Amino acid sequence: MKKDKVTLPYRTCLGCGCACDDIALEVEGRRIAKAENACDLGRAWFGDGVVPTKVLIGGKSATLEQALDQAAAHLAAAKNPMVYLAGDLTIEAARYGLAIADRLRARLDSLASDTVAAGLVAQQTRGRASATLGELFNRADVVVFWGVDPAERYPRFRERYSTDRKGLAAPEGRASRTLIAVDVGPSKGPKDADHRVTLAPDHEIAALGALRAAVAGLRQPDESPLVDLVDRLKKARYSSLVYDAEPTGLPANLLRTEALVALTQALNGPSRAALTPLRAGGNRSGIEALTTWQTGFPFAVDFSRGFPRYLPDESASRLLAGGGIDLVLLAGSPATVPEPVRAALGSAQVVAIGPRVSEAAPSYDVAVDTGIAGIHEEGTAYRMDDVPIPLRLAFSGPPSARDVLQALTARVLANGGSR
Repeated sequence: MKKDKVTLPYRTCLGCGCACDDIALEVEGRRIAKAENACDLGRAWFGDGVVPTKVLIGGKSATLEQALDQAAAHLAAAKNPMVYLAGDLTIEAARYGLAIADRLRARLDSLASDTVAAGLVAQQTRGRASATLGELFNRADVVVFWGVDPAERYPRFRERYSTDRKGLAAPEGRASRTLIAVDVGPSKGPKDADHRVTLAPDHEIAALGALRAAVAGLRQPDESPLVDLVDRLKKARYSSLVYDAEPTGLPANLLRTEALVALTQALNGPSRAALTPLRAGGNRSGIEALTTWQTGFPFAVDFSRGFPRYLPDESASRLLAGGGIDLVLLAGSPATVPEPVRAALGSAQVVAIGPRVSEAAPSYDVAVDTGIAGIHEEGTAYRMDDVPIPLRLAFSGPPSARDVLQALTARVLANGGSR
């Protein structure tokens, strides 16, 4: 019997932080046949929409009720548990993970602690001149890509939110804007840049400081390319400074984000400017927003004293590698977990609830496969600019992460909650 094809418009892709919500999915039965408008990264993220539906205890098949009972028993017996919120979770699902951490006086962490922690702390220290992506494509006439070509990891960023899209102050799109590439070592800007500045990685922070001083009228840079860059930024009606906030090929530099923040703030005097950090997908920006909303802190939260404390230097990988955690409730997709955390998970018992957790190797103590946010589960995710985007169902699959985590929360509360 031939399966009917159905086209589902306005689906959201979480393949990267752009969270493109103009995807039209062509569905045949319970399988995605085509993802129209999606880039290669988006098509890989959607795949065919088929996911495993296993429930395992100790690697052996079990019922969902048995797995939830076993998971609740593990959590109740743990002395130093951690709830780790990974990618491909809705905000609604992640709230239950956070509630469990609070109730158990556990550690709460997410992808941020081993990827973008330094940048988030820098923004907390200095603030940030930010803007929505909609404001950027409507207003920015000068766009600086600082050590990043978004085509590599954020393929539709320029098309939907930046240089290539028409806006109120850029009626001709790319032709209305000046594109400047700042190449930092091997991390290069777009090839079609109108102007290009090349910096050695060990000169980057000094160059940012020189630019800031020149914008403030304190001292002109010694190098002519920087003089030209300062002049263009000061004369811009509205400039957008775009950089990759996620780990890149460049050595981690704790001062990079703070220096970019300071430069952008200085530009909001002679001109207007916004700093745009590019973020990876899976709703990681949303998880940070949720954690901040509920606890006051975006990641690395400790509930052990009965109230949230912020310990940004104690990342999940560091705690696990040091043997300080005896049980981890992993909520979300294991494929999104940074390698240092994934490697250290073997030091603790792991209860995993999320897409494809049954396929992880080595297997987890308890594993419950769920659907993927935005394919099998409705809810909310956040774009990289902290704008919430609705997620619509494509077709039903395994139980949703929200429903499974809600059921586990009920069992934790029934067991008495706090340790």
